[in-house]
Amino acid sequence: MSDVLNDNKKDGAAIPVRFTRLYMTLLVILTVLLTIGQGVTQWRLRKVQDELWIIRYAAIQRHQSQQIVKQALQLSDINEQSTFAATVAELRQVFPAFERYHLQGREGRVYEKNVLIPNSNTVQRLYDDIRPEFEAYQQSARRLMLLRKPQDITRPDVQSSLKLLLANEKPFLEKIDRIVREYTTQLRAKLELLQAIEFYLYVFTMLVLIGIGLLIFRPATRRLRETFAQLIEAESRTTAANRKLLSANKSLKETRQQLFDATKERYQQQIDEQKMQTSYLIAGQEEERKRLSRELHDGLGQMLTAIKLQIEGLEVGLARMAPTGQDSNVTYPKNLQILKRLVTQTIQETRTISNNLMPSVLSDFGVVPAIKMLAENDRSETVDVTFETNLTTDSPRLDKNIEIMLYRVTQEAVSNAVRHANPSHIHIELIDRDNSLQLLISDNGRGFQMPRRQPINGQAKSTEEVSAGRVPASRPPSQGLHNMQERAKLLNGKFKIHSTLGKGTRIQVSIPHHMHPAHHDSN
Repeated sequence: MSDVLNDNKKDGAAIPVRFTRLYMTLLVILTVLLTIGQGVTQWRLRKVQDELWIIRYAAIQRHQSQQIVKQALQLSDINEQSTFAATVAELRQVFPAFERYHLQGREGRVYEKNVLIPNSNTVQRLYDDIRPEFEAYQQSARRLMLLRKPQDITRPDVQSSLKLLLANEKPFLEKIDRIVREYTTQLRAKLELLQAIEFYLYVFTMLVLIGIGLLIFRPATRRLRETFAQLIEAESRTTAANRKLLSANKSLKETRQQLFDATKERYQQQIDEQKMQTSYLIAGQEEERKRLSRELHDGLGQMLTAIKLQIEGLEVGLARMAPTGQDSNVTYPKNLQILKRLVTQTIQETRTISNNLMPSVLSDFGVVPAIKMLAENDRSETVDVTFETNLTTDSPRLDKNIEIMLYRVTQEAVSNAVRHANPSHIHIELIDRDNSLQLLISDNGRGFQMPRRQPINGQAKSTEEVSAGRVPASRPPSQGLHNMQERAKLLNGKFKIHSTLGKGTRIQVSIPHHMHPAHHDSN
């Protein structure tokens, strides 16, 4: 395809220069011919128009001469004496125009139209030949224009002038007709010459156009036909190449899609593996908590209870050995009572730690009694913890992992609120709605300002902790919030937290599930 395009470029650059030169030469010749023809035509038409004015003035003289004779006859008619003055006045108007037109025609001029065309020798000879008749007209008309009253027409000089006018009428008309005919003949000859020139120019223009067609357009048409054939061939090659490119592009898209699917599947597999590892880790933690809780309860708790019993037996023995009537507080040291009190507190703290690690009520009776006991244990004089749920004791147990997650999230949220938010009321709500469990923990504590992006995943400083004054700004993010979110994510749950400065915090966890009996280990 590139070779064809290069060939086309070379062919376009190698168009014969003589075609261009010949085309420009013929075009210039055609332009000159058209310009000359148009110029000559316009010039000749202007000349014809001027000559038409000359002919018109010559033809008018025929009419004016007849009009002068007519007026002279009216002056001599006795019956027309009433119009004598009007006829003389009309004669005085017509004759000056007649005289002016004749004199201008003799010079080849029309002053009113600014026309000057010198007469030919023939016309000039005709004007010289008509001079006596014109002068007779002048003499007679001027004598008649001097009449004052009808009686003057009878004078001999007037009658002589009238006869002279009538005698020259016919010769003047014949000679003026010859002048008009000569003008017309000469004008027709000029028009015929102009027509011949126009015809020759037309023939030459047609020859030039035929030459342009044969010498330029015909080779150019052949060349264009060859170029179009090459372009069509190049287009077919381009179409074939485009089909190949489309096929390759389609294969590339399929490969990319397969690669994307494989990458997505691998990424999902990694996420599932990470979830599984985290699940195993949390399950291991729960098992370890259970083991530690059992060890504290069964081992350390029993030993502390035995120590307490021994101290009580020692206290009874010392009381018996004391003299009668003497106060027991004086007979044995006061440190024994302090030791007894410390052992009792140690036993209670051990039970609390054991219960926090893995409360037996959670594994034995489920999450609802466990959360209810957690709320009751965390109540104090300053904090009121309430719990509300629509799950009943007759409802089937939830999955073990769901129960542990709900309990741990509740435990962590309540612990954070009590330690950092200084609330007066904490409300826990567990609702089964639309095949999902919703856990809501809200408090009316100090709250904090929510960030634009919730930095719970440990990627940035915990704005919740810093804003609420719970931790210094230099400390790492809250691991408790991260753990709550991770626990919800492992069960395909949604974790949301919302807080307003001075109005408290609200944590919401939604877990999709179906209520059905679940297997639980019993201790």
